[in-house]
Amino acid sequence: MLIMATMLLLMLCISAGSDSQPWGYTAENKALEFGAVPAGNYVTQVYYDPGLVGILFQLARTFLHVVQPNPFPQELIIEVIKQNYQHVLQQYQEIIYYEIGFIICAALGIVFILLMPILGLCFCMCRCCDNCGGELHQRQKKNTDCRRSCFATSLLLVTVLITAGTLCMFAANQNLTNQIKGVKKLVNNNFQDLHTLLDQAPTQIKYIIHQYDTTKNSAFSDLNNIDRVLGGKVKARFAKDVIPALDACFHMAKAIRVSKEALENVIVSKRTLEKATSNLQGNLSAVRIDLGNTLNDAACKAPGTVDQCDDIRASLDTISINANFSQLDNVDSELAKVNDVLKTDFEDLIQKGHASFNKTPEIIESETKAVSADVKKVLNDVGNMVSDFSKKPAIDDVINTSTAYLNQGQRYFLEYLPYLEKYDFYRWLGGIALCCSVVLILTFNYLGLLCGSCGFDKHASPTTRGCVSNTGGTLLLAGVGVSFIFSWLLMLVVVVTFLAGGNVERLSCQSFKDKSLFKLLDTPYLLNSQWKNFLSGYLFSDYNVNLTFDLNLTFQSVYSKCRRNEGVYSAFQLQHVFNINDVNFNAYTANVTDKFSNVEVNFSSIIILEEEAKIGLRDFTDTGIDKINFAAYFNEIKKNVTKVDLGVFANDLVAKANSLPAGALANALRGYANNIREIYRQQVIPLEVGMSTLNHSIGSLQNIAAGLKVKVEGIITAVESAQYLIHHNGTEIVKKEIYHFMKNLIGYFTEYLEWAEDVMNNEVAICKPVANVVDTVDMILCGFIVDSLNGFWFSLGCCTIFLIPSIIIAVKLAKFYRRMDTEDVYDDALPYDTLTRFPRASAPPKHSGW
Repeated sequence: MLIMATMLLLMLCISAGSDSQPWGYTAENKALEFGAVPAGNYVTQVYYDPGLVGILFQLARTFLHVVQPNPFPQELIIEVIKQNYQHVLQQYQEIIYYEIGFIICAALGIVFILLMPILGLCFCMCRCCDNCGGELHQRQKKNTDCRRSCFATSLLLVTVLITAGTLCMFAANQNLTNQIKGVKKLVNNNFQDLHTLLDQAPTQIKYIIHQYDTTKNSAFSDLNNIDRVLGGKVKARFAKDVIPALDACFHMAKAIRVSKEALENVIVSKRTLEKATSNLQGNLSAVRIDLGNTLNDAACKAPGTVDQCDDIRASLDTISINANFSQLDNVDSELAKVNDVLKTDFEDLIQKGHASFNKTPEIIESETKAVSADVKKVLNDVGNMVSDFSKKPAIDDVINTSTAYLNQGQRYFLEYLPYLEKYDFYRWLGGIALCCSVVLILTFNYLGLLCGSCGFDKHASPTTRGCVSNTGGTLLLAGVGVSFIFSWLLMLVVVVTFLAGGNVERLSCQSFKDKSLFKLLDTPYLLNSQWKNFLSGYLFSDYNVNLTFDLNLTFQSVYSKCRRNEGVYSAFQLQHVFNINDVNFNAYTANVTDKFSNVEVNFSSIIILEEEAKIGLRDFTDTGIDKINFAAYFNEIKKNVTKVDLGVFANDLVAKANSLPAGALANALRGYANNIREIYRQQVIPLEVGMSTLNHSIGSLQNIAAGLKVKVEGIITAVESAQYLIHHNGTEIVKKEIYHFMKNLIGYFTEYLEWAEDVMNNEVAICKPVANVVDTVDMILCGFIVDSLNGFWFSLGCCTIFLIPSIIIAVKLAKFYRRMDTEDVYDDALPYDTLTRFPRASAPPKHSGW
């Protein structure tokens, strides 16, 4: 009933998604966090460690395996279950073959039971006739002491073995009682776990149902942010073409501004350089004329000065400008055209293009607003449908009914447990009584050995042995008598418990360990001729399931899966009734898919770049900056300002002045050198800076002008291609992104269903308590009862078997301890002549007090 309750509870939940098909693709959405399913706390620990007495149990099992090593008789038991007794009787040979070990052992035990009382009676009658050791006369032999010692040692060894067996009997008897005391807690724990299974299952199922909200909220989040989720992806797809085109426009607009600045710098630099070179030319001409006049002085004709003056005179032509900037082309017209182009505000037009492009998500949100509302309504409807199943009254009915059955079972258990404990007490008393009967024999043996050994006097003759020694012999004979009285009763107990415990061990316990019992129960059509598998038919006969072909639910599979902590859904194969993989929302998603498929988005309002900007870009190519004679500029710029380095010329002039005799000529030359240095510092160096500025501006213009028409046409083509993509291919791109968007939405539910299936198989209603119940039954029946019973009869049987040598040895040894009535005496004085002398019996001397 417990299994049926749990199964029905799960079915009511899972049926929420029946009659549908799974989607055939994997969602690309982010992973959802469903959290951990509330887990039940199972307290049953099925573990049994008998301790040292387990060695005894293992010996008993080994003995049973030797006695009955045959495999599990599955075919015979099947015939018995099917009540084909006539067929079973016809197979008596197989039954005998299987039970031959038990039959032989039982036959030997019965022989023992029958013979021991008869042998005891005959033995007593024989001794009464002074036979069988009953005659109180002992012949003297050379090895008398050796024989007495051997008998005493042997009897002590046998008695110790019987003592060990008796201790094992006590241990096995007490072990069963001790384990029975723990049965109440163990069984109550199993009932508690079963209650936990029933109580926790609805909570777990409600948790799974409530996690639909997580899925729905994720879908709602995407729908509420469709401008970011869907619109962002469409925008990102457009941006691959739009952003590079607008960036190229922005860089070209920047280049136009740079070209204007460069043209202005060129014009200013050219004018500055023309004026500066003109002034420099005037100053250099004056210096050259003055220096030439000085060199025409009579002082230059003096000896030692002529060569120096001639050298200076020959270099006067180098004091002149080298660059001529007046011959370079003017760029005023190009600057005027560029200024006309810059009347178009490219930056503003580009920003408008960006703003128009950035409205893509808003446009998509506006166009899909109605569809989003419809999808939200569908999601709410699905949520209401799922929630309705958790509110079915049948779930509470199943839980209440199952709980009532469990409570009734637990009540019956608690009601009959005292009887079990009471009868176990009686059994314990019977075991103690059997142990005490053996202890009584052991007591006689130990006391007989103690008195006989301590009171024996080797110097005393058999007729003069002491009272203690005689008491020892009497106690040994008393032990023999008790052994004859109880041994057959002990063997009767051994045979009965051996047949019961041994067969239960081999047929039930061993078959459970090697799974033969499960194979028997899973035999097709065994327990019900209409059901191939009994468990399948019992659980699913009321459902439209083909029990012959579709379902193969076996006891072994259920037990194995429950042992592995799988859920009831997986263990009992509930997918054959309600398959989670069939759960989907096709009835709802079809309408949503159609609505999304019919979405048409109009992007005509998105203008990437106004026509005005395109005209301005084309006008820029007509400004003529690409026709400037950049080579002429660079040629003039590369020239030195003067034909000679004025600094070097001045230094050379000073050196020559120093080589002349001191006088007015040398001083005049030094003065000209200083003037030349001043001209270099004040005029040449600034000219070089201006030439560098001109070089930079011309270089910038050359870079901008290089391939200008191709660049501008490429930019305009890129802009028009991006515009064409948005206006003509935008709808197709939107449809593709809508497909992925829908795929993500559906992916949330696919992930939810996969998660639900996984937790249903492995976390919801974990059927470990079901396996624990089976293990508990096995532990109580086989571990507690059968092992203890087998250990008890095994120990008792060993003790009983060893009573036979104990009886024989005790009878032999008693004659060495008891006082004899007669003894052997010799008439002559030749003590060692045993060939011609014959002993005769002699009565012991009479003493007072005998």
